[in-house]
Amino acid sequence: MDSSSARISAILKEILDFRERRDWKQFHNPKNLAISISIEANELLEHFQWKNMEESLAYIKENKEMLSEEAADILVYLLYFCNDAEIDLLQAVENKIEKNNQKYPVEKSKGKSTKYTELN
Repeated sequence: MDSSSARISAILKEILDFRERRDWKQFHNPKNLAISISIEANELLEHFQWKNMEESLAYIKENKEMLSEEAADILVYLLYFCNDAEIDLLQAVENKIEKNNQKYPVEKSKGKSTKYTELN
């Protein structure tokens, strides 16, 4: 197990213990966890509402701790979801990278924001 996998496993163990000690798993069905992931992602998005690119970059520098907490909230709910759904998150990411490499070959997608279905 590499160091990143070990860190994720340790964090997962810690948050699962946190949840168990509070008897919160009863509230963590797949629907509620998916909703919570979305809510937390939107809380992160709200920080950037109405800001242009320059303002957004400055905001990150000035509010890193607060934004870090929002990102952590998203990851915690995602880890709960993946654990409960028996999804190996790191394997899922590796699989997705492989699929994206096939859908977005460099020679067709470099410098473009075009969806893979529209690439020629």
